Amino acid sequence: MVTRDTMELKEEAVRAQYEAALGLVSGFDHAPRLGKPLEAAAAPERSPGVGARPRFRSTVPGMAARPTARPGGVRIIDRVEGLSDGLISAKQAAALNVLRRALAIALAMAETFAAQSGLAEMKRANLEGRVPEGKRAEFGELLQAEALVALFTFANAAAFLIAPHLGSLGVEIGEVDEVLTDNTPLALQGALWELDQDIGLFASDDARLVATIAAFAEALMKKVALRAEGMARVSAFAAGSWRVEADGLTIAGFKPARAARGGQIAMAFKKPHEVVGNHIAKYQSLRLAKMLMAYDFDRKLNPFAELGGFIFTFMGDGRPGTGKTTLIQMMAGLLNDYCKVAGYPFRYQNFSIDQIDSYQGKSGQNAKAFIDNILDPGAIGFGTIDDIDQVAGKRGDRQSSAGQQEVTAVFMQAFAGSGTVVRGNCSFGMFSNYPENVDDALRQRAGARFLVDGPQTREDYIDILSLLLGRNHQIPLGRHDLFAAQEIRRAVQASFEGHSRPHEAGLVKVWEAVTDRLGPLDTIERIGGYLKAIQEADDRFTGRAIKNITDAVKVRAMDFELPDEWMEEPDLFLFRPYDEKLGMIRELMTPITSAMVVQEINRYADSEFRYADNSDEAAINAMVRDLDRQEEAKRRWLEGKA
Repeated sequence: MVTRDTMELKEEAVRAQYEAALGLVSGFDHAPRLGKPLEAAAAPERSPGVGARPRFRSTVPGMAARPTARPGGVRIIDRVEGLSDGLISAKQAAALNVLRRALAIALAMAETFAAQSGLAEMKRANLEGRVPEGKRAEFGELLQAEALVALFTFANAAAFLIAPHLGSLGVEIGEVDEVLTDNTPLALQGALWELDQDIGLFASDDARLVATIAAFAEALMKKVALRAEGMARVSAFAAGSWRVEADGLTIAGFKPARAARGGQIAMAFKKPHEVVGNHIAKYQSLRLAKMLMAYDFDRKLNPFAELGGFIFTFMGDGRPGTGKTTLIQMMAGLLNDYCKVAGYPFRYQNFSIDQIDSYQGKSGQNAKAFIDNILDPGAIGFGTIDDIDQVAGKRGDRQSSAGQQEVTAVFMQAFAGSGTVVRGNCSFGMFSNYPENVDDALRQRAGARFLVDGPQTREDYIDILSLLLGRNHQIPLGRHDLFAAQEIRRAVQASFEGHSRPHEAGLVKVWEAVTDRLGPLDTIERIGGYLKAIQEADDRFTGRAIKNITDAVKVRAMDFELPDEWMEEPDLFLFRPYDEKLGMIRELMTPITSAMVVQEINRYADSEFRYADNSDEAAINAMVRDLDRQEEAKRRWLEGKA
């Protein structure tokens, strides 16, 4: 549908440009003015991710008007088909179709702009030699404006249309140089010449072809938008909005249209019953998956985020082999299935140690790209950072690399920075076997804590043994109700009640002292006294910790599970208007009690005391080893002197 403020760019106007667009993709000759031809053979000598173009350009007036290279053929179809082994692939065909469609949209948009701005009449007058002398400057300015409109629309449409074909691979192409504004045909030829150069240099396979087109489109949009700033002749385009209904593309001036990038996820998904033990972590993951599905794509907001019960970041910690990876596979699988039913784009990505780069700044760029990919409001996103103690370095730790420090800075700003906006379309999970090695400030940006402790009871061990053995055996089960202990509601209730008292020895002392002095913690005053006592015992227990606890309490107020039928039949909930979804959720909310607050304080504080104890113990052990080595060195030195 086209809204009242948005004009329609008619499909027949776009299709009328197909022949011209195909001609541009098929081939033309172009002598570059600003860009420098790139040699593919030089590619291996560059550091990974660094653009091939020189950083500085001549700014001498008039230099851009003279060709610096002889004309050469630009044959993008041949370039793309050269990547195949004789038969063009589906991704190559999709890429060529995207380029033709984007060019056609750009040419149609340029015609629309020319008609609205009076440029079309001036072009006709120019052909007849009747443009008045006083209008020639205006004519030149409008030609430049039309060229910028066409360039930006081409890049915008290409980025939007190529997005669904993108995977997790990214390509850094550097800055776009061949941005010509003499007229629209020359501008598009210059852009395609440079794209052809980039494809030849970076696109060694289908995945890199798609990534190269996407990166080029983003870089071209950025360059053209900067060039258009302050130009009066482009104001009609900058303030307008057009809709290409067949593609779902909205052209809103020089603002990029964001397409949801999904794609297939290569992962062995797990069902909830395959996660044995870890009851609270599993329960919260199940609820978070359904919470994410409540996101409203029109309002760009989630009712749970508005009501204060949304988990934006969480920390999952536990010993090796307790089920962190299985938990990730379960949550990603649930979201993948829910999104398929609803027709929503789903994006999952893991940030791992492989993305720490030895080149300065590259690790931070990788982390920023990961964050931006998951935050995209056009998709449901789930991002994980596995082994975050290895990926993100502690500030001030001399053993952390510069790349790890860059990653820490990016994550801290993204998870709770001045510009952080929680829309409720995505969630980030940090996982670690050694959370005490994570920077304190970064760890405290995890709003929820998932203790992943694996199977605990006799029933858990029977269940996991039966699950892992599979069905290729004849061993009788015995007197056991298989997976009954994994029934979520019963197990979670017991787990929450288990936090009515703290578990860690240091926190138990604080608890006993406070309750002996104040009695039951059943008022805000007494609970506040308990929080102050915890802070006196551990000065890392700051205001951020209180915020995380209150957020967790609000999540407990949402202690209900959205009905499965709401996920299976989207019309019941997912496709309802935002205000209706908000009202349906309000009706399910439960009141907050003092018991909830105390349990969440103990859960959070237990984890912090556990991290502190482990961190202190690790530091003490390291110092003991250093002293032992010093003593041994002294002994050997004295023996050598003797």
